[in-house]
Amino acid sequence: MDISSAKTSYNVLTYGARPDGKTDSTQAFQDAWAAACGSTDSTMIYIPKGRYLLGAVAFTGGKCRSPAITIRIDGTLIAPEDYRILGRARNWLSFERVSGVSIVGGALDAKGSPLWDCKANGSNCPAGATTLSFVNSNNIRIDGLLSLNSQMFHVVINGCQNVQVQGVRVIAAGDSPNTDGIHVQLSTDVVITNSSIKTGDDCISIGPGTKNLWIERVRCGPGHGISIGSLAKTTEEPGVQNVTVKSTIFSGTTNGFRIKSWARQSTGFVRAIRFIGATMINVRYPIIIDQNYCPHNLNCPNQVSGVQISDVMYQNIRGTSATPVAIKFDCSSKYPCTGIRMQDVKLTYSNKQARSTCTNAIGKTSGQVQPDNCL
Repeated sequence: MDISSAKTSYNVLTYGARPDGKTDSTQAFQDAWAAACGSTDSTMIYIPKGRYLLGAVAFTGGKCRSPAITIRIDGTLIAPEDYRILGRARNWLSFERVSGVSIVGGALDAKGSPLWDCKANGSNCPAGATTLSFVNSNNIRIDGLLSLNSQMFHVVINGCQNVQVQGVRVIAAGDSPNTDGIHVQLSTDVVITNSSIKTGDDCISIGPGTKNLWIERVRCGPGHGISIGSLAKTTEEPGVQNVTVKSTIFSGTTNGFRIKSWARQSTGFVRAIRFIGATMINVRYPIIIDQNYCPHNLNCPNQVSGVQISDVMYQNIRGTSATPVAIKFDCSSKYPCTGIRMQDVKLTYSNKQARSTCTNAIGKTSGQVQPDNCL
């Protein structure tokens, strides 16, 4: 929605918000939301320049009368200094059952680093909050947002339809735990474009029940790459289908394109996946399917993955691997990966030839494929 077309504007300052970074403005934001919701017009909530201290806050729809609410942020929203305040909440800013909400501009500073330090020292730490969460919502837009130092995930899209994310920047330390950039699950028709993600976990993670996801012109690194999974967390699980990732750059990441599932029974599946046009710069595992996923080798299920992976295409992927094995397909012995296609792939390891390894993977190659294909 064009900003100027919002008929009625609600400035958070008129509801008592203070741009001083010290006064708790949570109630003012909730009051502005209630007013915008109650209007029958398209509305805008305006957050002028300045720093606004906010605790955990849920913006709920359901009873909203406004067909479209644009939240225009010219300032920075900041979390409380004491990480335990947010740390006990699941989300910092959550939108639940809303429709037609756009977030334009602004910065969210979750001040997550003291919590990361706590976790690194293994003391009694809260799990941490997701910075921005949309649940069971539709017709959502996030445009030009900066997310800094989230405690846990930066942005979560869960159970949503028709979501556009563009021009988003995510920044957190490369060793910050569980700080996925954008996580999508149980959602349909999501588009993520023109974004830069630097974080300590997956730049984009794609969970069960994701369908029709388009990712284009995303730069990732540091981080753990773009990952489908981990899948087979539970035995009953919806699949992932129709995902396209185009024109991406991975720099110094642990993975490039990754599909991962735990080795246990599952109704899950992965199909119709397109990885097209990527540059890998010193990536540890540029192309990987891991159906024996078990981080830190703790409590591994040690079964066989029931997730069926089929129709996955890798096309026009170039660059450098940080390890000798640039392509690794470790698929399920019960349900081998089928329909893997590789076309015009050139990956090298420190100016030498890289290697590929395949277990239970069936497919074909066309054009030039380096390292030599093991399919």
